[in-house]
Amino acid sequence: MALAAGDLDRRIVLQRATTAQDETGQEIETWATLATVWASWRRASARETLAAAEVAAAVTDIFVIRWWSGVSDLNPKDRVQYAGRTFDIADVSEIGRHEGLQISAVARSDV
Repeated sequence: MALAAGDLDRRIVLQRATTAQDETGQEIETWATLATVWASWRRASARETLAAAEVAAAVTDIFVIRWWSGVSDLNPKDRVQYAGRTFDIADVSEIGRHEGLQISAVARSDV
């Protein structure tokens, strides 16, 4: 399955949790940009949502990006920012052999 450049028409920001120090020297969790990449986006089907064992009233979105070593270790501890919303990553699956990554993500309701 080749990833057509025309299908990757959305800009998303991949973020990773990191720690920093506040003014008092306490360590706090903050989010650092891992990469800004082109992606395709679609809403997950009901079947995909059930397969992911989603039981809450949440909407799962699917992002597809090209594979590259800088994000090959993307995982559910990371997150996606897209269209002014923050998405928690539920699953990352490799497409083909180093061809792309499919990211299943759930929009956060607390942001």
